[in-house]
Amino acid sequence: MLRTVARYLSSTTRKRDVAPSSTVIHYTSSFMNSMAIPQDVREFIDEYPDIGDDPEASENLDFYSNILRCRPDNRLIDEIHEQWFGDFRSLEYKHGFIQWLFPIREYGMNWESQPLQPHEIEAMKANVTVMKRIVGSYELMLDFYGMRLVSGETGLLSRALPPGNYEARYRNLVTSSHNYLRISRILKSLSELGLEHLNAGFLLHVLNEQSESNELYARGLQTSMDRWWANCLRNAEERSWIGNVIRQVRGGNFIFTREMYEKALQNRKQVGMFGTLERRNSGRKEISDKIDR
Repeated sequence: MLRTVARYLSSTTRKRDVAPSSTVIHYTSSFMNSMAIPQDVREFIDEYPDIGDDPEASENLDFYSNILRCRPDNRLIDEIHEQWFGDFRSLEYKHGFIQWLFPIREYGMNWESQPLQPHEIEAMKANVTVMKRIVGSYELMLDFYGMRLVSGETGLLSRALPPGNYEARYRNLVTSSHNYLRISRILKSLSELGLEHLNAGFLLHVLNEQSESNELYARGLQTSMDRWWANCLRNAEERSWIGNVIRQVRGGNFIFTREMYEKALQNRKQVGMFGTLERRNSGRKEISDKIDR
């Protein structure tokens, strides 16, 4: 898996939390359109024009080079990957590691971590070993959320395989709203570090689970997804396409199927765009309209 991502690469403030709920909410398109992009996400999209580079600050690069221990957990990146994979208790209740695993340009809730610097971004992207570790961090958190990375090249995800219990992990994600903030950070960090192609795979997997299986359909999670996660894409075309599909699903008469999910990512791999999707209503009757990119 990591080798696949390496080949792909060679070719190519905190915000408020929201209370979880099991209520299923269907938003109208007009309501979705009225939901402004949050300020922290807008700054991310604009690449933080008011934040400069500190050439003396390199703790994120040192951490991912496996020579600096994170604080306060006092672990190297390789130790976290080896010792915490599947350790759901540590991943749930420790709150200082996420800023080290997924650094972004903003300050987080761990003041012992350092905001990501532009010179670190370039150095990290140029180091294949570091990039493999970043993908390893993503896989660590995906497993915690009940998911797994099927293709590092397209970003395709699936539910965690046995002996993993995706149902228990999905329930934890729905009820532990601090993970919504973590996911915003993860998506921003992947984008900063040259792995934005993975973001669509995550977003569309969650949307498929919501639409076709009624999983991950809590009010708080859905709000975070629609306002924060779905906008953590600097590629305006992909952001618009995904937002449009979300609006169709939230309208309540469109099912975003697994087949559509896989086809969209495959289309992007082959021709550079998601393409079009046949609309299907909840009665599975095909409609002639298309969802355009």
